[in-house]
Amino acid sequence: MSEAQDSKKRNKKRYGGGQRSKRYKGSRELEVGMQGILITCNMNERKCTAEAFNLLNEYADKLYGPENGGEESGSEAEEGEEEDDAEAALKKEVSQLRCSSQKHQLRFRALDSGANNVIFIRTTNLEPDKLVHHILSDLHTSKKKKSRVILRMLPVSGTCRAYQEDMDQYLGTFLEPWFKAPSCSSYQIAFKARNSSHNKRDDVIKALAGLVGKMNPKNKVDLTNPELTIIVEVIKSVCCVSVVRHYTLFRKYNLQEVVKDDTSKQEETGANQEVTGTKQEVEPEEVATNQEEKEKQEVRETRDCEEKKKEEKEVL
Repeated sequence: MSEAQDSKKRNKKRYGGGQRSKRYKGSRELEVGMQGILITCNMNERKCTAEAFNLLNEYADKLYGPENGGEESGSEAEEGEEEDDAEAALKKEVSQLRCSSQKHQLRFRALDSGANNVIFIRTTNLEPDKLVHHILSDLHTSKKKKSRVILRMLPVSGTCRAYQEDMDQYLGTFLEPWFKAPSCSSYQIAFKARNSSHNKRDDVIKALAGLVGKMNPKNKVDLTNPELTIIVEVIKSVCCVSVVRHYTLFRKYNLQEVVKDDTSKQEETGANQEVTGTKQEVEPEEVATNQEEKEKQEVRETRDCEEKKKEEKEVL
């Protein structure tokens, strides 16, 4: 019995048990140094992944052409040329090996994000912020619903360790193209932490606003209609960052909301206000915006009352 048990243990080690399986699992998870797209869904991650691949490949083909389409024709053209020089032939062989390795690198690859109902699609040889903005822009214009399960699609242009010192160091360089003088913009910060207890929202936002203010004092916070939105998504010990445009116009990059007409959206919000006893999740940015609108409305009402009183006095 002991010999049989020993043989089983050896077989497990040989065919993927123990540390090998752990290393394989880690290689398919979101890690520091990656670029990609965070996609949120509602309880159906498999269907969300399938929808994401179909949608991303559809628009990536329009922007960048079919995957690995141009490399094959280039290599065939090079094969027709005769190389007499040994050094040139060696360079040609190295370039062909590089091309073949690039062909095996998939444009999109689904990885474990580390949070429920969140999928991370790693991208290769493309700009995720440009691709996602193109998708949202087309959906906003056409009003065609192309997904049932996908909720939000957020680009990830950079990642770092989700600790304050690492974030300050990384973001101090990452944000320069948008906010360092002479560049300046109005902005807001959209922060979300999942499975992370060491990142407090207020502390992260204050530190990030301080970095942007040091780059150029002309950068101003605007919660109503900002030019840029800094998206910070923390999952476990990884901080995902991106800077996007039209965040408010594209309904916080929500694929379900961006295809709705403005009239239908207003009707829905009015209906929700009439319903009592229901709980709705409201993001902090929405709370700040609604508070500002209420204050403006109160100022308008007081002005109208004062004008009416003046008119009544003039009539008397």
